[in-house]
Amino acid sequence: MRLAAPRDPIAWFRAWFREASRRETRLPEAMSLATAGRGGGPSTRMVLLKGVAERGFEFFTNRRSSKAAEISRNGRVALLFHWKSLDRQVRIEGRAVALGAAECDRYWATRPRGSQIGAWASDQSRPLSSRAALERKYRALAARFAEGPVPRPAHWGGYRVVPARIEFWQGRKNRLHDRIEFRRVRGRWSARRLQP
Repeated sequence: MRLAAPRDPIAWFRAWFREASRRETRLPEAMSLATAGRGGGPSTRMVLLKGVAERGFEFFTNRRSSKAAEISRNGRVALLFHWKSLDRQVRIEGRAVALGAAECDRYWATRPRGSQIGAWASDQSRPLSSRAALERKYRALAARFAEGPVPRPAHWGGYRVVPARIEFWQGRKNRLHDRIEFRRVRGRWSARRLQP
Protein backbone atom coordinates (compact mmCIF):
# COMPACT_ATOMS: atom_id res chain seq x y z
CA MET A 1 0.00 0.00 0.00
CA ARG A 2 1.44 3.35 -1.03
CA LEU A 3 1.01 6.51 0.98
CA ALA A 4 -1.56 8.93 -0.34
CA ALA A 5 -1.38 12.56 0.69
CA PRO A 6 -4.52 13.52 2.61
CA ARG A 7 -5.15 17.19 3.21
CA ASP A 8 -5.03 17.04 7.01
CA PRO A 9 -1.71 15.87 8.52
CA ILE A 10 -3.08 16.01 12.07
CA ALA A 11 -5.83 13.51 11.20
CA TRP A 12 -3.22 11.36 9.45
CA PHE A 13 -0.97 11.50 12.51
CA ARG A 14 -3.86 10.45 14.75
CA ALA A 15 -4.59 7.44 12.51
CA TRP A 16 -0.92 6.37 12.58
CA PHE A 17 -0.77 6.94 16.34
CA ARG A 18 -3.85 4.77 16.92
CA GLU A 19 -2.22 1.98 14.93
CA ALA A 20 1.08 2.41 16.77
CA SER A 21 -0.81 2.27 20.08
CA ARG A 22 -2.15 -1.15 19.09
CA ARG A 23 1.15 -2.51 17.71
CA GLU A 24 4.01 -1.01 19.72
CA THR A 25 4.75 -3.00 22.86
CA ARG A 26 5.93 -0.04 24.95
CA LEU A 27 5.42 3.73 24.93
CA PRO A 28 4.12 4.50 21.44
CA GLU A 29 3.76 8.07 22.76
CA ALA A 30 7.53 8.43 23.23
CA MET A 31 8.98 11.17 21.04
CA SER A 32 12.38 12.71 20.69
CA LEU A 33 12.39 16.44 21.43
CA ALA A 34 15.22 18.42 19.85
CA THR A 35 16.07 21.92 21.04
CA ALA A 36 18.97 24.29 20.50
CA GLY A 37 21.45 24.19 23.38
CA ARG A 38 23.81 26.94 24.49
CA GLY A 39 25.80 28.13 21.51
CA GLY A 40 23.17 26.81 19.12
CA GLY A 41 24.25 23.16 19.23
CA PRO A 42 21.57 20.44 19.12
CA SER A 43 20.19 18.96 22.31
CA THR A 44 17.77 16.02 22.31
CA ARG A 45 15.90 13.80 24.76
CA MET A 46 12.81 11.60 24.93
CA VAL A 47 9.53 13.00 26.25
CA LEU A 48 5.96 11.68 26.16
CA LEU A 49 3.16 13.00 23.97
CA LYS A 50 0.20 13.91 26.20
CA GLY A 51 -2.16 15.44 23.67
CA VAL A 52 -2.52 16.22 19.98
CA ALA A 53 -4.96 18.59 18.31
CA GLU A 54 -5.03 20.91 15.32
CA ARG A 55 -3.20 23.45 17.50
CA GLY A 56 -0.26 21.11 18.11
CA PHE A 57 1.49 18.38 20.08
CA GLU A 58 1.63 18.64 23.89
CA PHE A 59 4.10 17.46 26.51
CA PHE A 60 4.76 18.35 30.17
CA THR A 61 7.96 18.90 32.13
CA ASN A 62 9.76 20.80 34.86
CA ARG A 63 10.06 24.37 33.57
CA ARG A 64 13.40 24.73 35.38
CA SER A 65 14.88 21.87 33.32
CA SER A 66 17.53 22.20 30.63
CA LYS A 67 14.94 21.65 27.91
CA ALA A 68 12.73 24.43 29.27
CA ALA A 69 15.69 26.83 29.46
CA GLU A 70 16.57 26.00 25.87
CA ILE A 71 12.96 26.53 24.76
CA SER A 72 12.87 29.90 26.51
CA ARG A 73 15.98 31.00 24.55
CA ASN A 74 14.82 29.55 21.22
CA GLY A 75 11.31 28.18 20.83
CA ARG A 76 12.05 26.46 17.52
CA VAL A 77 12.02 22.71 18.20
CA ALA A 78 11.67 19.37 16.42
CA LEU A 79 9.89 16.16 17.41
CA LEU A 80 10.46 12.65 16.10
CA PHE A 81 8.25 9.59 16.51
CA HIS A 82 9.67 6.22 15.47
CA TRP A 83 7.44 3.15 15.46
CA LYS A 84 9.75 0.25 14.67
CA SER A 85 6.98 -2.38 14.49
CA LEU A 86 5.30 -0.39 11.69
CA ASP A 87 8.53 0.77 9.99
CA ARG A 88 7.25 4.34 10.28
CA GLN A 89 8.40 7.67 11.56
CA VAL A 90 6.91 11.14 11.79
CA ARG A 91 9.06 14.27 11.95
CA ILE A 92 7.57 17.54 13.21
CA GLU A 93 9.15 21.00 13.24
CA GLY A 94 7.58 24.02 14.84
CA ARG A 95 7.52 26.41 17.75
CA ALA A 96 7.05 25.41 21.40
CA VAL A 97 4.71 27.64 23.40
CA ALA A 98 3.94 27.34 27.12
CA LEU A 99 0.50 26.06 28.07
CA GLY A 100 -1.64 28.09 30.43
CA ALA A 101 -2.16 27.28 34.11
CA ALA A 102 -5.66 25.84 33.60
CA GLU A 103 -4.40 23.39 30.93
CA CYS A 104 -1.49 22.39 33.16
CA ASP A 105 -3.78 21.90 36.17
CA ARG A 106 -6.13 19.68 34.14
CA TYR A 107 -3.33 17.35 33.09
CA TRP A 108 -1.66 17.44 36.54
CA ALA A 109 -4.88 16.09 38.09
CA THR A 110 -4.64 12.98 35.88
CA ARG A 111 -1.09 12.07 36.93
CA PRO A 112 -0.43 9.25 39.41
CA ARG A 113 0.17 10.57 42.93
CA GLY A 114 3.71 9.14 42.99
CA SER A 115 4.57 11.05 39.80
CA GLN A 116 3.13 14.23 41.28
CA ILE A 117 5.35 13.88 44.36
CA GLY A 118 8.30 13.02 42.12
CA ALA A 119 7.79 16.31 40.26
CA TRP A 120 8.15 18.14 43.59
CA ALA A 121 11.18 16.07 44.62
CA SER A 122 13.27 16.47 41.47
CA ASP A 123 15.16 19.66 40.67
CA GLN A 124 15.40 18.35 37.13
CA SER A 125 18.77 18.73 35.36
CA ARG A 126 20.52 20.02 38.53
CA PRO A 127 23.42 18.10 40.13
CA LEU A 128 22.44 15.48 42.72
CA SER A 129 24.67 14.50 45.66
CA SER A 130 23.30 10.94 45.80
CA ARG A 131 20.34 8.75 44.94
CA ALA A 132 19.70 8.42 48.69
CA ALA A 133 19.30 12.21 48.97
CA LEU A 134 16.64 12.20 46.25
CA GLU A 135 14.78 9.32 47.92
CA ARG A 136 14.87 11.12 51.32
CA LYS A 137 13.43 14.22 49.72
CA TYR A 138 10.70 12.15 48.06
CA ARG A 139 9.75 10.51 51.37
CA ALA A 140 9.62 13.89 53.14
CA LEU A 141 7.34 15.30 50.44
CA ALA A 142 5.13 12.18 50.51
CA ALA A 143 4.66 12.82 54.25
CA ARG A 144 4.02 16.53 53.66
CA PHE A 145 1.32 15.74 51.08
CA ALA A 146 -0.10 12.70 52.89
CA GLU A 147 -3.57 14.25 53.12
CA GLY A 148 -5.58 15.56 50.17
CA PRO A 149 -4.52 16.23 46.61
CA VAL A 150 -0.93 17.12 45.70
CA PRO A 151 -0.86 20.69 44.36
CA ARG A 152 0.89 21.40 41.07
CA PRO A 153 4.26 23.10 41.61
CA ALA A 154 4.53 26.50 39.91
CA HIS A 155 7.65 25.29 38.07
CA TRP A 156 5.88 22.31 36.43
CA GLY A 157 3.88 22.76 33.24
CA GLY A 158 3.35 21.95 29.63
CA TYR A 159 4.26 23.05 26.14
CA ARG A 160 2.48 22.82 22.83
CA VAL A 161 4.58 22.38 19.70
CA VAL A 162 2.73 24.31 17.00
CA PRO A 163 3.77 22.55 13.78
CA ALA A 164 5.04 24.35 10.70
CA ARG A 165 6.27 21.15 9.01
CA ILE A 166 5.24 17.49 9.37
CA GLU A 167 6.84 14.63 7.44
CA PHE A 168 5.47 11.09 7.26
CA TRP A 169 7.94 8.31 6.40
CA GLN A 170 7.02 4.72 5.58
CA GLY A 171 9.77 2.15 5.05
CA ARG A 172 9.63 0.22 1.76
CA LYS A 173 11.61 -2.52 0.00
CA ASN A 174 14.82 -1.64 -1.82
CA ARG A 175 14.99 1.61 0.17
CA LEU A 176 12.26 3.10 -2.03
CA HIS A 177 10.63 4.61 1.05
CA ASP A 178 7.54 6.81 0.95
CA ARG A 179 7.96 10.34 2.28
CA ILE A 180 5.22 12.96 2.34
CA GLU A 181 5.95 16.43 3.66
CA PHE A 182 3.35 18.95 4.81
CA ARG A 183 4.19 22.62 5.25
CA ARG A 184 1.87 25.23 6.70
CA VAL A 185 1.66 28.13 4.26
CA ARG A 186 -0.49 31.13 5.25
CA GLY A 187 -2.48 28.99 7.67
CA ARG A 188 -3.11 26.11 5.23
CA TRP A 189 -1.30 22.81 4.77
CA SER A 190 0.51 22.14 1.51
CA ALA A 191 1.70 18.56 0.75
CA ARG A 192 4.38 17.17 -1.52
CA ARG A 193 6.12 13.83 -1.99
CA LEU A 194 9.87 13.70 -1.33
CA GLN A 195 12.56 11.44 -2.76
CA PRO A 196 13.48 8.62 -0.38
